[in-house]
Amino acid sequence: MTKSAQYLILASASPQRLELLKQVGIVPGQIIPAQIDESPLKGEKPRALVTRLAREKAAEVARSHKDCFILASDTIVACGSRILGKASDRQEAETFLKMLSGRRHKVYTAVTLISPDGRASHKTVSTVVKFKNLDQADIDFYLGHDEWQGKAGGYVIQGLAARFIIGINGSYSNVVGLPLNEVVNMLKGRGYPQ
Repeated sequence: MTKSAQYLILASASPQRLELLKQVGIVPGQIIPAQIDESPLKGEKPRALVTRLAREKAAEVARSHKDCFILASDTIVACGSRILGKASDRQEAETFLKMLSGRRHKVYTAVTLISPDGRASHKTVSTVVKFKNLDQADIDFYLGHDEWQGKAGGYVIQGLAARFIIGINGSYSNVVGLPLNEVVNMLKGRGYPQ
């Protein structure tokens, strides 16, 4: 397959990110999830972690696809300075939900775009989300639907967890996994055809 400067690779296996891009008329030519270690470094803060991971994902895919646009992203939920990763099991998801109950938390998404000329652009966006107070029935209901599996913070805003959201300050698509306005502007600024 011959690739031109108009060829976009999404360095993510997230179906939500692919759907978000399609929503704004951007269809990647290929999806190549980056294989990197996503563990936080000692003392690494949420914003720094998400930014580093997006950069590393883009660089890893760009090494073998130098003639393409590479779009990489990472999303992290943070409650204060605590990073809530992807819940590893039902118990951890319950712990996360109890932590988020009645509180505001931040969702950070970092985006890195590497253009065919090798230049990289970076953007990190944060959105504040407020949960209602959750009782055990709310938590049991949500956990019973398995929607939490593999999701940062143990919830999906575009799913059943929407019933828990009191307010949101910032980009909704950022919470889903990709700040669309910023992504479109980054692509446009690098000459990607819209």
